[in-house]
Amino acid sequence: MVLTTVSDRTRSIWRSRLGSAFRTGLACSIVGCITLFGPLTLQKMVAFPALSYVTVILIVSEATLGDALRGCWNAIYGTLQGVLPAIFIFWMLGHARFSISTTLFVVIFSTFVVVLPASTHAVAKRIALAQIVILYSVTSVDGVHTGALLHPAHVAVSTAVGAFASVLALLLPFPRLAHYEVRKKCKLFNKNASERLALYVKALCAENNKEGLAHLSQAKILAKTGSSLLQIITLKQESMQWERPQCISPQLYYMKPVDKVQALELPLRGMELALTSSPSFPFRVADQELSNLLLSLKENTSVRSDSSTISETKSQILDKSLQTIFPDKNDLPSLFVLYCITLVQTDVKTDQPVKIDATNNPAPILEESMKVHKQESYPIGISWSDWNDRISCERIMLALKCSLSLGFAVFFGMIFSKENGFWSGLTVAVGMAFEREATFKVANLKAQGTVLGSIYGVLSCFIFQRFLFIRFLSLLPWIVFTSFLRQSRMYAPAGAASAVIGALLILGRKNYGPPSEFAIVRIAEAFIGLACSIIVELLLQPTRASTLSKIRLSECLGKLHECAQSTCLHFSSVSKQILNITELKEKEKKLKNHLSVLLKVMGEAEVEPNFWFRPFSNECYDKLHRSLSKMLEIFTFATHAIEFLVRDSHIPIAVWKEHQERVDRDLDLMRRMVCSSIKCLNELTSIKSLAALDKKIKRRDITLDLELGKLANANGYRGWNVHEDEMEKITGSFLQHSRELIDKIHAFKLEKHLECQIILSLSALGFCMNALMKETREMEKHVKDLIQSENPSTDINLHEIYCKINALRT
Repeated sequence: MVLTTVSDRTRSIWRSRLGSAFRTGLACSIVGCITLFGPLTLQKMVAFPALSYVTVILIVSEATLGDALRGCWNAIYGTLQGVLPAIFIFWMLGHARFSISTTLFVVIFSTFVVVLPASTHAVAKRIALAQIVILYSVTSVDGVHTGALLHPAHVAVSTAVGAFASVLALLLPFPRLAHYEVRKKCKLFNKNASERLALYVKALCAENNKEGLAHLSQAKILAKTGSSLLQIITLKQESMQWERPQCISPQLYYMKPVDKVQALELPLRGMELALTSSPSFPFRVADQELSNLLLSLKENTSVRSDSSTISETKSQILDKSLQTIFPDKNDLPSLFVLYCITLVQTDVKTDQPVKIDATNNPAPILEESMKVHKQESYPIGISWSDWNDRISCERIMLALKCSLSLGFAVFFGMIFSKENGFWSGLTVAVGMAFEREATFKVANLKAQGTVLGSIYGVLSCFIFQRFLFIRFLSLLPWIVFTSFLRQSRMYAPAGAASAVIGALLILGRKNYGPPSEFAIVRIAEAFIGLACSIIVELLLQPTRASTLSKIRLSECLGKLHECAQSTCLHFSSVSKQILNITELKEKEKKLKNHLSVLLKVMGEAEVEPNFWFRPFSNECYDKLHRSLSKMLEIFTFATHAIEFLVRDSHIPIAVWKEHQERVDRDLDLMRRMVCSSIKCLNELTSIKSLAALDKKIKRRDITLDLELGKLANANGYRGWNVHEDEMEKITGSFLQHSRELIDKIHAFKLEKHLECQIILSLSALGFCMNALMKETREMEKHVKDLIQSENPSTDINLHEIYCKINALRT
């Protein structure tokens, strides 16, 4: 059974959280035993137990053995970045010269150097920054009494103890392996996919709306569970590489687990897309034999966990002879579902290099063409491009922002309390983000977590003030509690980490004075550090997330336009078409990355404070993001269908030459229609505001002929002039020409399963064409809603706005 019931979900969550809490508690206990109850010599060497605890929290939380090994390496690398330069700086400047102002400049410079490289892992950077804060802040306080080598050695040993405890905690009592976690989640995903597949087949065979919608509703719930499983598998993928030499056979890495899961997820999403495209049930199935087959599969459809395939479904479908007469438009959704079922069997591999069948075309293989293409595009080589990416204006601005935040946090923290000033810098260093985040929300979470942890620590010290060991043990329930806080919306990982660190610094150390006084000072220092981070963020990166969301939306539309432009057929040149398919796949990957960035910025904009600004239109952006994601999926299916027709269909060249132009013409009409509309939407979302647009129009004294729309039509605009009838005409023409093509192929008497696969691929391409045109019209409505939400007092006319944009270009 898949984890679908409430009790199963609850047990799974408890096991996961308690397991993480146990590992974290064990690592903290190892550090506590060394720093509180260990030999006196060792306690003196670990002079900064706070750094040890911070290292544990950075490495162990939600970690596997692979994560711990990677974290240990990051701790070593961070120590090289933090400690070694400090020894040289101490030798150059001398300890007596470390005033507060000197500390400010040294911290800013050191932080800039650490943050600038893009390749360094975030954990290594945070450990290095924490070491920088302690190294220079303590030196500023102690002056000449600080050892030139002993002080950096204490910092390095404190970090090493935390890293050692982290690895040991992931090994005892038995190792928590990433490959085991991934394998378990993959099995759960396969079971989840089996249930979803069965529900989709039942929905396809449903006899009425009530039954069909009920199956789709159940499948939607399972799809959310599948998405979370896919996310976990993706997160654990990198950790497996650190464990591979010890415990994994190289054969398991022929194809990455996340690629297998995604290859299974894509057809399931396609089935959902097809089943939700029709307003009512039952669906038409093109062939009665296939209808009977689907009915028999309703209770016998499954995904095998070993190979992620449907055991007999594909062969059964392809062995059935579809009607010789090509299906009409009403059959497309059901045939697309059948096409997706065959994709589950074939295990779509979107990143696998493509070879051309020599019998189909004697052209050179794709790798040769790609090599020439890359040499023409990048004559200097990849190394210069990589270096240019690493050192860019964006990276320099990020490094400057982080260095100023940390430097001023240490500076003002030491002005407030010189002896405790490094706590403000440590708060910033441990939670430093090296990309955009919801600044106000994260600062609020960190502040709340710090206060919660400090109060818990003070209360525990008050209750168990005479019993150091029991006081330390009181950390365990708090660690369990914060492990649940990590997954909550209220505190998230940032707030939970601050809460557990706040308690650890009070209950896991000794000889720091009265706990209540320390808690007050640390809360004040944390506030100083967070305030410095917010102020620097606002000064150096003033663009609001809501404004950035519109910019990212426009970029996504631009990438979508590139995908649409590349969707075409050139059957006369197979090598050129396969190269075009490869480029299209790369553009689809870029669009997917841009959509991920857009979703992240939308989440930031949703939680940022409005102040005197207009509220963020989250609902409009959410609709647009869903529409863009759906179009990306449609392009993916269309690309796969075209790839099969070109590469694996074995259609005689004479037949292709005869019918290629007609089929290509229909596809080109769809492409131009979609491209025209997307280009218009891209330009509409690129304008800052309607008020600014009207000012430019008045300044240039431009008169618009809105009724005739001459300005728009002169520039090739036709997006909102496309009617439902025209879309139906294009789809009908494509199906008619495909029917003629199938008739010709049937005369050559190809293998039955190959002929059926060609019919399914052409049907899938027809479905994708129709779906793209429909979704483009839906996107036009969503863009209009977005502009209307930004201008509530204005009656929005997209045609009129586009005419104004065109007028400014002329």
